[in-house]
Amino acid sequence: MTVHALSEALVRDPTNADSAEWAAWLRDNLESNWRPDEWDAEHWMFTGDPANPRTTTAKCPVRACTRLVNSLSTWCETCQREFTKSSLSEADFIVTFVPQPNRRLGQIPEPCRLERDGVRCRRESWSLGLCKAHASTWAQWLSRHPGAELEPWLATTTSRPLPDLITCIVAGCPRQQTQPLALCQMHRNRWRTHSRQRLTGDLDFDSWTKSQLPYIGMQQFSLAPLSEVLRLELLHGLQKRDARGGKIDPQAVRWTVLNLQHLPSLAFVTPQELDTLERRAYSNGLAFLREVRWAVGVAFEKFRGIDPEDKRTWDLVAVGVPSSASISGRRQHAGSVSFNQFSQPWLRDLTWEWARATRPKSGKLGHRLRACRVASQALDQRPGGGMDIAALQFADMAAVADAFRSLLKKDGTAMQSKTRRDLQAAFHEILDFGREEGLLDRMSGSFTRHNSHRIPDEDPNEDEIGKALPEPVISQLDSHLDLLGHDFIYGLLEPEDVKAMFQTAYTVLRDTGRRPWEVGNLSLNCIDSDNGDYTLIWNNHKARRNRRRLPITAATAHAILRWRERRLMLDVPSRSVNYLFPAITDGSGIPHLNSGNLARAIRAWADSIPVIHSEVLDEDSNPLPFDRLLIYPYAFRHSYAQRHADAGVDVDVLRDLMDHRSIQTTLGYFSVSLKRKREAVETMRHHVVDRHGRPAPMGSSTAYEARSVAVPFGNCVEPSNIKAGGKKCPIRFQCAGCGFYRPDPSYLPAVEDHIRSLKADREVALAMDAANFVVNNLDEQVEAFRGVVERMQGTLEWLSPEDREAVEEASKVLRKIRASSGGRTLLPLTVVTHEEPTR
Repeated sequence: MTVHALSEALVRDPTNADSAEWAAWLRDNLESNWRPDEWDAEHWMFTGDPANPRTTTAKCPVRACTRLVNSLSTWCETCQREFTKSSLSEADFIVTFVPQPNRRLGQIPEPCRLERDGVRCRRESWSLGLCKAHASTWAQWLSRHPGAELEPWLATTTSRPLPDLITCIVAGCPRQQTQPLALCQMHRNRWRTHSRQRLTGDLDFDSWTKSQLPYIGMQQFSLAPLSEVLRLELLHGLQKRDARGGKIDPQAVRWTVLNLQHLPSLAFVTPQELDTLERRAYSNGLAFLREVRWAVGVAFEKFRGIDPEDKRTWDLVAVGVPSSASISGRRQHAGSVSFNQFSQPWLRDLTWEWARATRPKSGKLGHRLRACRVASQALDQRPGGGMDIAALQFADMAAVADAFRSLLKKDGTAMQSKTRRDLQAAFHEILDFGREEGLLDRMSGSFTRHNSHRIPDEDPNEDEIGKALPEPVISQLDSHLDLLGHDFIYGLLEPEDVKAMFQTAYTVLRDTGRRPWEVGNLSLNCIDSDNGDYTLIWNNHKARRNRRRLPITAATAHAILRWRERRLMLDVPSRSVNYLFPAITDGSGIPHLNSGNLARAIRAWADSIPVIHSEVLDEDSNPLPFDRLLIYPYAFRHSYAQRHADAGVDVDVLRDLMDHRSIQTTLGYFSVSLKRKREAVETMRHHVVDRHGRPAPMGSSTAYEARSVAVPFGNCVEPSNIKAGGKKCPIRFQCAGCGFYRPDPSYLPAVEDHIRSLKADREVALAMDAANFVVNNLDEQVEAFRGVVERMQGTLEWLSPEDREAVEEASKVLRKIRASSGGRTLLPLTVVTHEEPTR
C-alpha cells in the first residue's frame, strides 16, 4: 500500500472536533522545555546526545572511530567489516583499530579549513577540508605550481573566509543551499533524479520540496515535513514516552515520519488500520507508531472531556496505576483491567469505586479483582445469581466461602491454604470498603463472614515437604561451576564479567540460603568483618526487616569480596552503583539483578551440564538422571535449611538463621514422616552400645523407645529416670560413668560437643585454682566420653559402605527429630494411666 493510499484509508472526516482547537489543546499540554540540549523547537529538529542513556544513539565502541550507531551494543558497518577480516580479539580491536578518515554518513560536514585573523570560512567543506570555492582556488594554484603543499598555501593565500550560505529551502534541512535551485547538494541531486524518473507522479517543484525529509544524521530526526497537527501529536507522544522512562530512538521516529508524513492527524486512525503497515515493517518503528497512536488516543479523549478513570475498562498507563514490578512504581509497559468481568452490577460498581478511591498498585488491583471474580462465579450458581443485593443471605456467603475453600491453581493442582485465605480476605476487604462508604446500604447484614467460613491450615504430605536439592546434586553443580553464565547476554557486561557475577550469586544462594530477591538486592557494602569472622548484611524484603545480619564462612565472604573488586571496575547502569549485582540496563524496572534473570541463568546452566545423577538407582544399581526442573534459585534456600536441620542444629538457631517469624515455619524443615522415623529407629537400634563400647542392641524399635529416654548424650535405661522423662538423673548427666548409659552413632556430634565443653570447663577450673578432685573429675569424664566416641567410630569403620550410609542417614533423621521435639519420645507412644478401682 502506498503512502497516499494509506492516507486515504486512515484519515477520517474531523467534523466532530475542530482541528485548530485540538492543535491548541496539544500546545497547551506540551512540555515547553523538553530536552533543551537535544530538541530544537524552532526547527522541529531532534539531535540526540550520544552520552545520554535515554537516547539510543551512541558512538561506535571502537575508540578511534567517530561514527554514530543506533545502539550501544552494535558497531558501525566499517568497523564490523574490518573486525571480521582481522585476527584480533574484540578487546584488542577496539583499542588498536583506526578507521580511514572520511566523511561520516549522516553528519553535517565541517566548515571550510581556511581561516584569517581568527575568522573561519563558514561554508561546508567539500574536498580536502575546503569549501567548493576555496577548493577551486587551490586547484588553480596547484596547476600553476606543481608540487605545492596545501598547508603553506592555507597560511599565505589572499583568499578570504566566506560567510554562510542560506540554508536549503527544504523544511528543517540544515545544509547550505547551492544555486540555482536554492537546494543543498543532496536535495539538488534528488530533485534531478525525480525530474528524470517522475518517481512520485507529477509533483511540481514547490510540492516536491514540501514532501522531502531534511538532511539528518544517525542521531537526528525532524518533524518539519509533517502537518502542523501531526507534528504536535508526535511530539506529544515522544514526551509521554520520555516521561515513562522509554528511550528515544531517532531511527524509529524517522521511519514513522517517512511513512505518515502525508497524514493530517493520528487522532482519527484506528489500530486495525495501522496494522496495514505491519507487513515488511521496521519493528521498532511500528512499535513506536503504536505507542504514539495510543498516547494521542488518550490525549484526544481528554480533549473531548473523557477521563480514563471514568471507563469500566482501565488502561493502566492512562489512568496512572503504579507498577508493582518496580520500586519507584513507574509503569513502563501497557496493560488493562476490566471491571465488567463480574455478572453482578453491584459488584462491578463496588470494585470500580474501590479502585478509584484507593489507587492501588497493579499487583494489588489484580489480586483484589481475582478475589471478587471467585465470589462472582460462586454467586452465579446461586438462585437469582446474586443480582439483587438486598436478597443476599448467609447461605450465599457460605457458597462464596466454599468457592475459596476449594480453589485450585490453573493447572488443576491444589492451591496453598494461605493463598486461598488471602484471596478470601481480599474479597471481604472490598465489602468492608463498600459498607464504610455507604455503597452497600441495601445489603443484608447476614451476608458477612463467619467463623465457620475460615480456611484452616493444611499440612502438606510430610514426604513431599522438602524442595531442597540433595547435597550430591549440589556437589555435581559445583563441579561444573565454570559453565554458569556462559553465553548469557547481560547488558553491556563482557562475557567473563557475566560469568563471574552469576557464579558469585550462586555461591551466595548456596551458602547463605537467602531468597533470590534478597541476593539480587545486596548492597556493595554487604560484608562486615570482626577479627576474622564475617557477617552478611541483607534486607528481608518479604518481612520488611532491613539490615539483617547472617554469619557466613570466610570462603563465602572472600567470593563476594572478589566479585566486589571486579564489580567496582565495571561500567554499570547509573541506578545500580550502590548494588553488588547490577541491573541489566538503566531501563530495568528495578535497579539491581532481577530474580527472573538469575532464574534464567540457573536454568540455562542446569540444562548445559552433560549429566546430573540423582540418588535413585535403577534395577541395575545405576543412578537415574536428576530432574533438572527442580534446580531453580529458591531451591537453594530449602537446601540451606535442610543442611542445617540434618546436622541437628537447634530449631531456635535455625529459625534465627532463616529469619522466620514463626518457629512453626522452621519446624517444617525438621518434619519427618512416621515411616522415616520407624526406619531410622529400626536401623539405629542395632548399633546401641553401653558405656564401655560393648554392643547392647535393643530387641525391637518399641524397646528402643519404650525402655529408654533420650538424654543429651545418648539414651538412658534407668527406670526412675525413664519415668521422670530424663529429669531424675542422680549423677547429673555424667553419662559416661553410668551403667544405664546407652549411646548410639546418632549422638556422636552431641558427645563431641560435650567433650569440647568439658575441656573448656577444665581450663576454667585450673584458672580458678579449683581443688584437684574437680579437675580430675573433668579429666576422667573427658577420657570416658572420648573412649565412647572412639569405640563407636571404630565400629562404624568396619561396616560396609552401604550399611555406613544407612546409619548416617538414620542419624540425620533422629537428630532432626530431637532438635524439633526437645528430646522427647520419637514415636507416638501413648502412656495410659490406670486408675485404682474405687473401694
